[in-house]
Amino acid sequence: MRQLRLQQGKTQAELTGPGMSSAYLSRLESGARFPTQRAVDYLAERLGIPAEIFTERIEDDLSDIVATLASRPDSERDTEMRDLLADALARATDADPSTRWQALALLAQLHASLGEFPEEWDVLESLNRLSEELDRPALQVYAKQRVARCARSRGDMELARRAVREALELGDHYRVRVPAADLLRSRLLLVSAEAELGNVAEAMRLSLDTLEALPSERGALTAEAYWTAATVSTRQGNTEAARRYLDKAIDALDSREDITLWMRLRLGAASLCLQSLPPQLEHAQALLSAVEPVLDFAGPPRHRQEFLFLRAQLAFQCGDSDLAAELAAEAEEGLQLFTFRDRIRFRILQEMLAAHAGDMRAVARLNELATEVQRTQMPELAAEVWRAATECAVKTFLPTL
Repeated sequence: MRQLRLQQGKTQAELTGPGMSSAYLSRLESGARFPTQRAVDYLAERLGIPAEIFTERIEDDLSDIVATLASRPDSERDTEMRDLLADALARATDADPSTRWQALALLAQLHASLGEFPEEWDVLESLNRLSEELDRPALQVYAKQRVARCARSRGDMELARRAVREALELGDHYRVRVPAADLLRSRLLLVSAEAELGNVAEAMRLSLDTLEALPSERGALTAEAYWTAATVSTRQGNTEAARRYLDKAIDALDSREDITLWMRLRLGAASLCLQSLPPQLEHAQALLSAVEPVLDFAGPPRHRQEFLFLRAQLAFQCGDSDLAAELAAEAEEGLQLFTFRDRIRFRILQEMLAAHAGDMRAVARLNELATEVQRTQMPELAAEVWRAATECAVKTFLPTL
């Protein structure tokens, strides 16, 4: 039932009406209820198919499901699609290896778009192993690129750097015809990894090389390249250069070209404004105000959670701790959607709020967090936690001296 509905591009709501409720249809699709003849006739009429098709045993064909789901726009990639593909993969034990590879790659994308990083990682491990077994360099390069991106989201920057280097070296050695966009994004990922691992000078060198190789002055790739350069400049403490690169990143992309990236750029820019020393609060507020009107109809769910978190940070830095605490509590409901770096920053904000409320243990917990982050070999992030702990200690204890 679910497969037939998705193939026609229909939602559950489009099939329900006076003859059937959404709850009943949902139970039918999950197998929790057995359909009556009346239900069969009703659904056959709504789908425009013979009722007899429901009495035939139809084996799910993995290649058909992959083709059906891959054609869906990003806005329709939801948990229902994820479950349908995961079920089909589990049943298709004898599927052609190439088809299985495509299914795993698509399932990893679905997990990533839903912010399910641990699940994405499990699928990517299978994808990487299958790529090695098939011994096809193009598939190996793709799998290693995806492993690198997921490792970055999980906070394993050493693995991210190693995986993306292997992808670049494999592509170069075998002359793999990788799309220019993928190659450029891999280089940008290497820049990010080097910066996170404290190799800021090397990261800036790679970033400048990438900027020189840009194929155009506009577009998504150009925007991402300037955004990455802004991030590295912020790590260097060069606020003026970071602001200049951010402006170029924002100017390079129109919302009509890629609304999701358009939003992501502004959220990222707002985050960098809040990280600057001193923070650029007015600029951060302007960026968040631009994003807010489109949050409800564009972008993945994690964008709304990131927006709430950034607003909480802004409120705290503006001195409104009550609003910051309220927004942080709302953002925490989607904490699993955050990357490793943002989860650490969220904990920083929580402890700063706790200290402001009089919790004398907040500084000790920040020190413990800094030590924990330092073990991940991410010195820039660890330094951020240490600074927060110092600031928290000054504000908490000096007034009592």
